[in-house]
Amino acid sequence: MKYSRFPACIATLILLLWALSLFASCFFGACALDSADIVRVFLSSDEAIDQSIRQIVLMLRLPRALLAALCGGSLAVAGVALQGVLRNPLADPYTLGISQGAACGASLVLIGNLALWIPWAAFAGAMLATFATLWLGQGQGRPVAAGVLLAGIAVSTFFGSLVALIKALNEESVTSIVFWIMGSLQGRSWESLPIILVCLIPASLVLALEWRALDVLALGDDQALGMGVSIHWVRIRILLAAGLLTAACVAVAGVIGFVGLVVPHILRLLFGMRHAVLIIAAFFAGGILLLWADVLARTVLSDGQEVPVGVVTAFIGGPFFAMLLKRKNIWQAWPSASTGMLIA
Repeated sequence: MKYSRFPACIATLILLLWALSLFASCFFGACALDSADIVRVFLSSDEAIDQSIRQIVLMLRLPRALLAALCGGSLAVAGVALQGVLRNPLADPYTLGISQGAACGASLVLIGNLALWIPWAAFAGAMLATFATLWLGQGQGRPVAAGVLLAGIAVSTFFGSLVALIKALNEESVTSIVFWIMGSLQGRSWESLPIILVCLIPASLVLALEWRALDVLALGDDQALGMGVSIHWVRIRILLAAGLLTAACVAVAGVIGFVGLVVPHILRLLFGMRHAVLIIAAFFAGGILLLWADVLARTVLSDGQEVPVGVVTAFIGGPFFAMLLKRKNIWQAWPSASTGMLIA
């Protein structure tokens, strides 16, 4: 009884922390605002409230907070899906070469001074990288775990070399390209939300329908086939859904690492390996992590300057994941992790 109550309590706490973090993040920013005024903006439609305060809170901070919550949740969910379908605890949303594909697309429009097209070019590059990885990772007509991982490395290397070539040939755009690649939510508005919502809703539905298949795939392809799972189409659907989530996040916020790697491992220590629980918990836990990482990004420096949020997540995630590796052997939680590559 105690075991069944513990995960429920943790899940409730995560949900409350997510809602609190979303609200609290609106109190931080380059412009110092009175906390009472911010609360009144949310709770009252009183026209006596300074319109500049209302604009800052509702048009700048709130959409940025929502975007951070959605991007963080999407990256964490994609991480859970990829680690499950590839049976590799070190897989993350950028395993498929998506980040470099998006960076290449964004770089091409940056050198052409077409800033308004950056999200769409990045999204196109990310999805191109996803399809290329799936195509190259096929073995005997079907994508296999080892093949997809190796194909992701090849695709990432190829697009990375293109980005390096673009930077070498257009030195005046290097600063813009590098800052975008490091990830940032600065200047994002309500217009960015539809891009991620259009991808988040269908991808989440796919993963919600495939959580049982993810549980079975963790045992290996042979066992999954024996239990009647069509591993070929299941793997394609899950990889495409994870790629879609990551592509949307990279398109609107740049490359933000470690969220999809660290969050799934923390949740597995709390909830075990059941993907039905992991997918839901990952969405809220990932949102919490990125919300507070973005708060640090916009407050750690003075004079309104911001640190790229991708740098913050790397500073937080790198040492934390190293500590996690040292204190807990994550491979023990993956019964087929050591043989997954051979089974595939």
